[in-house]
Amino acid sequence: MKGISKIPPANDLPFAGKVALVTGAASGIGRATALAFGRAGAHVVVADTAVDGGHATAAMIVESGGKALFVRSDIARAGEVEALVEKAINYYGRLDIAVNNAGVDEESAPVADGDEEQFDRIMAANVKGVWLCMKYQLRQMLKQGSGTIVNVSSVSGLVGAPGRAVYAASKHAVVGLTRSAAAEYARDGIRINVLCPGGVKTPMLARFAERDPSAEKKLRAAHPMGRFAEAGEVAQAALWLASDGASYVNGHEMVVDGGFTAV
Repeated sequence: MKGISKIPPANDLPFAGKVALVTGAASGIGRATALAFGRAGAHVVVADTAVDGGHATAAMIVESGGKALFVRSDIARAGEVEALVEKAINYYGRLDIAVNNAGVDEESAPVADGDEEQFDRIMAANVKGVWLCMKYQLRQMLKQGSGTIVNVSSVSGLVGAPGRAVYAASKHAVVGLTRSAAAEYARDGIRINVLCPGGVKTPMLARFAERDPSAEKKLRAAHPMGRFAEAGEVAQAALWLASDGASYVNGHEMVVDGGFTAV
């Protein structure tokens, strides 16, 4: 794994000694976020159902001089999420930061033509999964009296998405979960915010482009900056929301979309 930058001395790092759990970290935004926390000094728990990709992300962090643990976990299953958080605590002793990024973006259809099984899969991963992660993460953070959670939604959680209504509904739900939980735990030393990215260059977007090249071109053109985001650009927003620099930011939807929702 060549080209991985080495981590500076621990004393100079903003997240030195912190423990960060990132779901969906085998690729895309999740991998970029896990690597960014590792470079910033955090001990990282890498979670995903993709075993090879998850191990690879953890290995990248370790090779660069950081500390990482991979845990295979299906976030739509309560027992696996509970075990994930327990492993993080048993291994590192605490949980300071959680980035709930895992989710699916399946092909959808007009509402009248929707498939019930697809609906259930999307909601299980994108809504139930985020809820379960927060449930068990919050229990630990309440014991500590501190913590911060960053959920990953989408611009489709803020606006409509014709032809992808179920996906949009799931991402709107993530925003609602975030706002509600942020208010519930604001006096417990816990902050909860949500990221809403626009188009991001990830394997998921690549699959979309393969299915429909013309739609991919239209989507890119809909971003005023004329390009999609790099996964690392979204990761930097996640780091800021989890940092002391965002100490009074709570229940906020941070849009990282190159101006997509501005027009």
